[in-house]
Amino acid sequence: MRREVFVSYSEADRACAFELVAAIEARGIHCWVAPRDITPASDWAAEIIDAIGAARVMVLVFSGHSNESPQVRREVERAVHKRVSVLPFRIEDVAPSKSLEYFLSTQHWLDAFPPPRDAHYARLCEHLAGLLAEAPRVPTGDTGTFTGTSTGSFAHALDPDLLAQVERALAGYIGPVARHLVRRAAREGGGFESLIAHLAPELEHDGDRHAFVDACRRLRPSI
Repeated sequence: MRREVFVSYSEADRACAFELVAAIEARGIHCWVAPRDITPASDWAAEIIDAIGAARVMVLVFSGHSNESPQVRREVERAVHKRVSVLPFRIEDVAPSKSLEYFLSTQHWLDAFPPPRDAHYARLCEHLAGLLAEAPRVPTGDTGTFTGTSTGSFAHALDPDLLAQVERALAGYIGPVARHLVRRAAREGGGFESLIAHLAPELEHDGDRHAFVDACRRLRPSI
């Protein structure tokens, strides 16, 4: 089942998030929400990355709690990077922090206060239905499926220590999700330059991409 809507929220707003999911799914629109849709014993970061990349819309339950949540910020960054539409559903009269404002300044906001929220949920569902009726988003490659060919595991072609160093370099920019991204890029096959070519676009800013590539190429003599 394809989950067209990814719901991002702070744990403190869990009750609202799951009310929202129930309202959306009652309209026949499938959602992905943690922890409900996390596979038992799986890599949480990997599943969240894949779910965001596969979604067409992210609904952000926005509050003072989510405004200060590093996890929410990382999810929003990922959605914007993958060109997934972000729809902030603001349940408190709070202005976004600078780190979130950068990503949300051009987004359409839906205010959902004061309570009760039933009418606000209904309005959000109508808006989502309109968004999803538009032309499908072209996947950007972060859907968990690789189309490249390989004659074997790339992890076997490079020294694991080198891969670990590349992972640490990438983690300096995007945090723990780097581990999953390096593993996925490794499964693409190819050589060292192919690995870096797959990973560099994960960084939003040109300066960060260039610095990351330079750092990785300084590691290359060790292979």
